[in-house]
Amino acid sequence: MTEWLTNAWNATAQFFTAMPWDILGVWSLTICLLIIGIIGSVVPFLPGPLLIFAAGIIHTLLRPESALSAWGFVLLSLGLVLSYVIDFVSGALGARWFGASRWGIAGVFIGGIVGMFFVPFGLILGPLIGGIAFELVFAKKRLQPAAKSAWGSLLGTGVGLVLRLIVALGMVATVLLDALVW
Repeated sequence: MTEWLTNAWNATAQFFTAMPWDILGVWSLTICLLIIGIIGSVVPFLPGPLLIFAAGIIHTLLRPESALSAWGFVLLSLGLVLSYVIDFVSGALGARWFGASRWGIAGVFIGGIVGMFFVPFGLILGPLIGGIAFELVFAKKRLQPAAKSAWGSLLGTGVGLVLRLIVALGMVATVLLDALVW
């Protein structure tokens, strides 16, 4: 019985003394940033795609042996830009799809920018209020068509969140595939 315990203790000690802690630390940091980045692509308060991009850069700096290639960096950069374009355009496209005027789309944009200062509710209510207000005041629409275009803004923002999550998952796949396979 004591021989088994001694062998188990020696095997455990061997495992921890032989483990490359620098590699484990870098990969732990990278994986944590990637997970927080995925969560942040849906949660309005966290800059998810930016954290995924930072994970790729930090991993490249700390572990050059499994660094991002030039193509990986380009794909990561394109994903970052695409995710923010989706963020800003999705609400306006949804409003346009539901019949918003140019004033309503401008209201969605301005409401989205103002709403960013009132996280988390402002990100949803800002485009809605901006779209309705601009449709009522500047486009001289009645309440029902103005509310319909604001509903389109909300729907477009929801679709934008789903697309942003898909782009974030693609960015994570780029980092992991580039670091482990390419």
